[in-house]
Amino acid sequence: MDDPEVGPLKIAEILPEFHEGGVERHVLLLSNALAGMGHQVTVITAGGKLEEKLDPGVEIWRLPVHRKNPVTGLYSALKIAGRAKREEWDILHAHSRVPAWIAWWTASMAGIPWAVTAHARYSLNYGLRPIREADGAICVSLAVQEHLKGLLPKNSVVIRNGLPPSGCRWKGSGGDARRLLFVGRLTRIKGLHVALEALSGLRDRRWSLAVLGDGPRREELEDLSRSLGIYERVRFHGFCDDPDEWMAKSDLLLYPSLDEGMGLVLMQAIQVGTPVLASDIEPVRELVGDNASLLPPGDVPAWEKALKEVFDEVIVPRVFDTVSVPTDHEMALSTNVFYGDILDSLITK
Repeated sequence: MDDPEVGPLKIAEILPEFHEGGVERHVLLLSNALAGMGHQVTVITAGGKLEEKLDPGVEIWRLPVHRKNPVTGLYSALKIAGRAKREEWDILHAHSRVPAWIAWWTASMAGIPWAVTAHARYSLNYGLRPIREADGAICVSLAVQEHLKGLLPKNSVVIRNGLPPSGCRWKGSGGDARRLLFVGRLTRIKGLHVALEALSGLRDRRWSLAVLGDGPRREELEDLSRSLGIYERVRFHGFCDDPDEWMAKSDLLLYPSLDEGMGLVLMQAIQVGTPVLASDIEPVRELVGDNASLLPPGDVPAWEKALKEVFDEVIVPRVFDTVSVPTDHEMALSTNVFYGDILDSLITK
């Protein structure tokens, strides 16, 4: 163990599903790192394709913890509470809002502590009620912590997402046409529609766009690219497990998010050294600094102008090579210490 004061724990990480996404990738990396530190980790989820990437020592338990239904939520809480008491689990860790409700109910039934990680600047409504009742809360950025102030328990900290070191370094495409890249879940908040609309005004330039990711808006975004007359230049590849390799061979990463908690994709591009055009949102500026040249989120003309200047070599896109990205091991170490703080505070009560 890296921290001798926190012995091996029995930990349950709860998240809705285990498909593609920032929360899912976070839990995958955290669970594997915690298992590598000697903890006994159980991931409770409705399931998904990332399960196969878990460390063999991490157990998967499939329950309907993704459903926004109080009946299935209470059912899951009862099941988890019974097992937690039998096996003397040490702590529950919820990721996302529905798991936070389930963890709150479970903790009340089983008499064990629980923590929650806030991965985004959620809408401020009653759905966040359990967060204040947690024994501890982790926010993935200062921006998230500031957004949720007043809803967090007294014991709250900021622990940024971490990534395993990448073996890839940016080389670019080496071609005459600009090879652009977008990586992310295909939801409106990721802003791909903004990039597509901006690129539609630059059909006289030589470029192609690879889209890595899947999600509920994929068909809509494919239709949008058709209606904009750029479908032949935009390739939707779906989920890809090697985004850093794509980043190394692309000329520019587009990061047009309308909001984020603390984006793993941008952090991965920073690791690889890929040039980026990114939205000016608080979590991004927190990561890359106030002097970074960022673009207004959702502003199609501003994105079109910036892309035109890149294509015409009027501006050189930013490489955030001085920004430090935590490793997954560092993230797990900080989380490990936080678990210890929660358990110690309960002992001293």
